Amino acid sequence: MIPAGGVTTASLLGLKVRVTSAEALCARVVDWAARGQSRYVCFSPADHFVRAQDAPGFRGALEQADWIAPDGMAVVWSLRLLGWPDARRVYGPDAMLVLLDAAARTGIPVGFYGGAPETLRALLARVRTRFPRVQIAYAWAPPFRALAPHESEEALGRINASGARILFVGLGTPKQELWMAAHRGRVRAVMLGVGAAFDYLAGAKRQAPRWLMPLGLEWLFRLTMEPRRLWRRYLLNNPRFVRLVTEELLRRRSNSGSNGSSAERPQHGKENP
Repeated sequence: MIPAGGVTTASLLGLKVRVTSAEALCARVVDWAARGQSRYVCFSPADHFVRAQDAPGFRGALEQADWIAPDGMAVVWSLRLLGWPDARRVYGPDAMLVLLDAAARTGIPVGFYGGAPETLRALLARVRTRFPRVQIAYAWAPPFRALAPHESEEALGRINASGARILFVGLGTPKQELWMAAHRGRVRAVMLGVGAAFDYLAGAKRQAPRWLMPLGLEWLFRLTMEPRRLWRRYLLNNPRFVRLVTEELLRRRSNSGSNGSSAERPQHGKENP
C-alpha cells in the first residue's frame, strides 16, 4: 500500500519510479517551486526504460531526475506485477493542467520552453483562457537545431530573469530529459518534461480517446496518427520492454526462492521532500 504521505519508490529495470497520484506529485512540485529549488521531473512510458538500456547518457538523465512518474499503462502493469499493486498512471498532460491550476491559485509564475512557434502561441492562448489568473513569466520555442553555447547561456539567463518557478519543457524525448539534466542546478525552477503535452493542449495533435487509455491501447492510436515517427518506439521498443520486465520478474522470483527470504520483496516507505 502507498504509505501515509502518498508516495513510495519502486524499482523498474534499475530505475527508481515514484508510485503516487498526479495530485501528490503536483503538491511536491508546488512545494519545491515555492522554495525556489532547481529540480526536474520525467514522465516515463515504456519507451524510456528501453532507451535507458542502450543510451548511458539518457539513463543518467533518468537516474538524476528528482522524480520519475509512470506515464504509461505498460509501466503501471509492470510495477504491479513486480510488487507495487497501488501503482497508477501519472499522465503528463493531465499533470500539467493540475499544476497550471495550482500555479494560478498560489501565484507561482510558470514558463514554457519548447514546441514549434505556432504551437506555443496556441498553447499560451488556451492556457490564458482556461487559467486567467496564471502568471506566464516566460515562453520560448527554441529552434530545432542545437543551440550555440552563447544562445544556450542567453536562454538560461532569460529563464532565470523571468522569475518562472515551474518550467514546462516540451522538446520531445530524449532531448528534453537530457536538457533538464544538463540544467539542473542552473535553472532556478522545477522543470517538467511533458513532451507531447504542448501539442495536445494547443490542439495541434489529437489525443487518444480516454476510454483507450486504461486499456493500454493509447500507443495504437498514436501509431496510426504518426506511423513514420513512432513505429520504432511502439513496434520495436514495446515488445522489448515486455521481454525485459518478464526477465526481471523471473529473476526476482528465482532469487527469492533460492534465498528463502524476503530480500527481493519491494520495500515501501514514506519519501522525504
